[in-house]
Amino acid sequence: MNAKMRPMTKPLGGGTLPADFRAALLFGWPILSGAGILYARFQHIPVWAAIPVLAAFLAEYPFYLLPAFPELRKRLAGAALPAFLVASMLAPYCLCYAIAGDLRLVKLIQLAALPMAAGLWYLVLPAAAWADLAFLVFLGTVLLSRYFDSVYPLVYPGVPVAILGRIALFVTAVLVLVVQRGMGRTGYGFLPSRREWRIGALHYLCFLPVAACVALPLKIVRLASPAPLWKTMGIFLAFLWVVALFEEFIFRGVLQQWLEEWTGRVSAALLLSSVIFGSVHLWFRGFPNWRWALLAGLLGLFCGHARNQAGTIRAGVVTHALVVATWRGFFT
Repeated sequence: MNAKMRPMTKPLGGGTLPADFRAALLFGWPILSGAGILYARFQHIPVWAAIPVLAAFLAEYPFYLLPAFPELRKRLAGAALPAFLVASMLAPYCLCYAIAGDLRLVKLIQLAALPMAAGLWYLVLPAAAWADLAFLVFLGTVLLSRYFDSVYPLVYPGVPVAILGRIALFVTAVLVLVVQRGMGRTGYGFLPSRREWRIGALHYLCFLPVAACVALPLKIVRLASPAPLWKTMGIFLAFLWVVALFEEFIFRGVLQQWLEEWTGRVSAALLLSSVIFGSVHLWFRGFPNWRWALLAGLLGLFCGHARNQAGTIRAGVVTHALVVATWRGFFT
């Protein structure tokens, strides 16, 4: 395991790694290891099944961190990016299934095709509206089609190993759009400032009564016994640093910014991006779930407004993560 991880601690692109990046590695690896061990124990996952999956997540961690560090992103400009993206997709997969004894060449080719296509996108196509929209459709198609569920064979029932592919796709999308496409005003990052926390929390508090007026009469959600605090906190952090971060990057940091440029109107861009955000939730819990799409669209309005007020997506990420944690912690 350590032999696999050491290459990422060496200089990237001929320079030394920033101290805060190294600190994040040294701080994050033990925490991820502990969380993985606890999860395996709670879910009664045998050691032989937990080890390859945990090793793969630890291998993916440096790749996932990198997009939040501007200095490191700059070193990937040009022809180096596609190779890095392929490595970020294949390294965890190879490590997982080499340990599990189920490494398949066909699956490797299927995985490599995604980052290669994305990494060459703006090297071949112009930075035009049609190419931008096609790139977002490409990402959405891969995610909604559950492509990774077919590529990642189950190591053990209930072990969410296909999440590795989605995380690698997040890395691919962020780097392609920021490094190649030049989306430099998104505010992508893991640590909201005090101001962003405040703006995000205020929008969360304003969203709650609106959501209640919509969700409860339409029976979108129902009150349930409160979940354990540790579980609610885990959900909040997972969305703050993974799911909500990616969704806010795509819908508010990228799409809403493009719509502002194309329409010349901030309010129109906010409304359109929220409608699109709601629309992709039509597939949630069975298509067409228009009730959930309506609620998601309203959340998009509040997250997008938080982004406009703060000037970065991190405020919207806070709002988004707090809403999901509340839903998962107190409702069904």
